[in-house]
Amino acid sequence: MKVDAGLGSQMERVPAQVREIETMGYDGLRVAEMNHDPFLPLALAAEHSEKLELATSIAVAFARSPMLLANLGHDLNAYSKGRFTLGLGSQIKPHITKRFSMPWGKPAAQMRELVLAMRAIWANWYEGKALEFVGEYYRHTLMTPAFAPQNIEHGAPRVILAAVGPRMTEVAGEVADGMIIHPFSTLEFINTVTLPAIKKGLDKSGRSMDDFELSYSNFVVSGTTEEQFEKNRRQICERIAFYGSTPAYKGVLESIGAGELQPELNAMSKQGRWKEMGTLINDEVLNAFAVVGEPDSLVPEIKRRYGGIISRTSASFDFVEADQRRNMLTQLQAG
Repeated sequence: MKVDAGLGSQMERVPAQVREIETMGYDGLRVAEMNHDPFLPLALAAEHSEKLELATSIAVAFARSPMLLANLGHDLNAYSKGRFTLGLGSQIKPHITKRFSMPWGKPAAQMRELVLAMRAIWANWYEGKALEFVGEYYRHTLMTPAFAPQNIEHGAPRVILAAVGPRMTEVAGEVADGMIIHPFSTLEFINTVTLPAIKKGLDKSGRSMDDFELSYSNFVVSGTTEEQFEKNRRQICERIAFYGSTPAYKGVLESIGAGELQPELNAMSKQGRWKEMGTLINDEVLNAFAVVGEPDSLVPEIKRRYGGIISRTSASFDFVEADQRRNMLTQLQAG
């Protein structure tokens, strides 16, 4: 199992963080699009690392056009000598229309088209094919030599999608090189919804799981002191409640017989009762989403639950000292 570390977006700290992550023995690092651009830190990461695999996890796809993403993906992959993966997610309609002021369509269909449009652009750049992509959401029919990159020896980056629902998951299986399973997932949901949808998509593209990288980073509740453990537990319960308030994620709660929580959490979120929402997450729900236990018990349980399913995960284990963290990392990577 490959293990990634998260990279912050404070540019002045990135070089030192990258060197530490590489020294610790991580396989890769990922930058999420939160309150900063996710691509700029990865340019610094490429400069200050030698082997780390670099990825956005995720960048908001519908906030950008296929041409813009194709350029960003190309530049980072070329500069890192083939180490970049373009991780994309759809976000939800209010963010796309009200935060980014971009159009919203049918997300699964739009994502499928966006990825295919990028691949058509890359086929023009790397294979010399005519650019003639005309779809419902995107149209790319013009590429003059002045606007095609010349440093094409490393080819196109890999593309992975974040998905929860079966339609977007199927799209990932059909057009992407891998998928990020949302942290708000249970083992039951992964087995009954996620994996069958991926297989359906892979069948459409004539591929198998051998051609597909599946990544999942489960919630972890742990600590070296009782105070640290309880603080971590409270934070994870609040995150589970936050995700559970989203109507599109109700099926995940239903997978463990807790679907009735969703409308209650949604109503509380509209009232701004964010902290209070976490108190509705009982131990049964928490244990379905998170690996809970002493530090020494975490890696064996993660591997027991997910080792036969995923090929990549993220883990910081920042609640233990560096030597123990390095040992836990090595255990995850083994086997």
